[in-house]
Amino acid sequence: MKIWRRLQAMGAVPLKNAVHALPNRAELRSQFDELHGEIIASGGEALLLEATLCVGLSDADLQGMFDAARDADYEDVAREASVLAESDFVPEIEVRRLRKRMDEIGRIDFFGAHGKQAAEAAINRAKGRMGQHPDVSGPGVNIPLPEELRDRVWVTRKHVHVDRIASAWLIRRFIDAEATFKFVDGKDYVAEANELRFDMAGAEFTHEEDRCSFETLVLRTGLDDPALGVIGEMIHELDIADGKYEQPETAGLGAMLGGICASIEDDLERIASGSQALDQLHAYLANRKPAK
Repeated sequence: MKIWRRLQAMGAVPLKNAVHALPNRAELRSQFDELHGEIIASGGEALLLEATLCVGLSDADLQGMFDAARDADYEDVAREASVLAESDFVPEIEVRRLRKRMDEIGRIDFFGAHGKQAAEAAINRAKGRMGQHPDVSGPGVNIPLPEELRDRVWVTRKHVHVDRIASAWLIRRFIDAEATFKFVDGKDYVAEANELRFDMAGAEFTHEEDRCSFETLVLRTGLDDPALGVIGEMIHELDIADGKYEQPETAGLGAMLGGICASIEDDLERIASGSQALDQLHAYLANRKPAK
């Protein structure tokens, strides 16, 4: 089984029982040489032959076998990418995983199998929906001017979690000190007079491209604060989990906010408790000395 898996990883195709073929290329010959040595060293037997096809199978037939094997691999990727593209949420880490799989297949696609094009198209469709979510994604329409963001009612979905807690803290601390919050079911909510929506479908401030709502708020309101940028990366990773950022404090912040949500039901109380933690985190980051 170990040898069979190694042969599969090399891209070798089976001709007969225990007979596998690779194109006669120097870099591929070296892989067979290495595998041959391992088999002999472990007490097995193996023959390495340089062959010319004469009867029963042509070069074109053999190339077709290689192409069929890779087309099957590409079909698996295309199927998985298509399912991903139709899902409610497409994490970047999943798109990157499929892209890595395509690179692996490409290394053993010796003759350029036609299935690659369909797989690439499916991955691109999934990539186009990356980071979007029907409950929170939107174009960021009707963004008011900064001076129009004060003394507003800020509306978001009920049962606030990481992105909404952090966004509410950001709003009241840096954007609208007199902000009040309103919690609704989410989809199809139409803002009333003096209301602004965040982290919900069709909201003025929500997920855009690959950004979470916290990042959108920082960007759209022009907040120039390095500590907020770092917090934004943490919230992004906790909310979207695409592996884009690696801040060392992310896990700790996630545990703290997770504990708040686990122990507090009321949305305003969650925001109040989360805001205390974020105040302290912001102070720490703002005063942290740069790494040498």
